[in-house]
Amino acid sequence: MNEHYYSKQPTTASNRQTIQATLRGKSYSFVTEAGVFSKREVDFGSRLLIETMEFPKDAKVLDVGCGYGPIGLTAAMLASEGTVTMLDVNERAVATAKENAERLGIKNVRIMLSDRYEALAPGETFDAILTNPPIRAGKSIVHSIFEGAFERLRPGGALWIVIQKKQGAPSAFAKLEETFGEVREVAKDKGYRIFKAIKQN
Repeated sequence: MNEHYYSKQPTTASNRQTIQATLRGKSYSFVTEAGVFSKREVDFGSRLLIETMEFPKDAKVLDVGCGYGPIGLTAAMLASEGTVTMLDVNERAVATAKENAERLGIKNVRIMLSDRYEALAPGETFDAILTNPPIRAGKSIVHSIFEGAFERLRPGGALWIVIQKKQGAPSAFAKLEETFGEVREVAKDKGYRIFKAIKQN
């Protein structure tokens, strides 16, 4: 069986690296690891999502599929008076994200091993949900992330998603419209799209 970054327990030999990235005008140093998504650099899609996402300083934010943490940890800096929950199914990703939060001194986060939303408390909701979804896991997984986001958002809250046009952006947009009603394309660059799906009051 092929191993993917959405495998729960990667068996690839450990290969830790430290990478640098400037996100929202701030310099970050991240530890990355073999078997974790985009380990050599913060990928373009995640960067575009990071530069586009918006929420209040006191927001309660959720990052689904956090990897080693660039989206969620940047969100925690932006929501400096709020909290960010970061979830990933990959044990190595969760361990690396926790290490990065500690190295960066970011305290307003909790990082948990979770297959999509399963580790969350029943009824727990958020002001914003962020995801660079695992496209290679298949459409049913990606669509379940959208559906779960609708259930986990507070009224007026928004799901922010990045997806490549060639990897199914049109069908993702259609599914988001079906689920949320109101969906906007808020950014596009180099074949990537940022969609913002708003849960109506």
